[in-house]
Parts: sequence; C-alpha cells; structure tokens
Amino acid sequence: PMHTAPLPHTPPRLADAQRRSGQAVPSPCIGVCRMSPTTGYCEGCWRTLDEIGHWGRWTDDQRLTCWAAIETRA
Repeated sequence: PMHTAPLPHTPPRLADAQRRSGQAVPSPCIGVCRMSPTTGYCEGCWRTLDEIGHWGRWTDDQRLTCWAAIETRA
C-alpha cells in the first residue's frame, strides 16, 4: 500500500517563502504535490485544488489573501 505522509505540523509561512525566493508574493509550493483526502489541502503547501489552479492568474492581493488563509490552517 502507498504511504501518505501527514500534513506538516504547521502550514508554510509567507515570510519564510519570501526569504527563500526573494519574490514579493512567492508560491507556497515546496514540491510535495499530494492532496490529503482528509483535509482537501495539498500536503506540501496547504492550498486547495482551486487555489493551486488559480494561482498563476491571481493578482498579488489575491495571492496574499491565499497566504493568509494558508497560515490559519493549522
């Protein structure tokens, strides 16, 4: 059977992602692209499928709103 790792203890943080990427509103993606059947969030970035799908078309304000939601998903 396939092992599915649990979500990280805490969701990713915008400040940490900004330090890594140097971008004002970087993607929260960390390359762990696996949806949790329990939460409906990606196990790496804590986004929903809709958030992941819309990310590339969103304005910085919309991305910041998404980041705010991610940081409350603990």
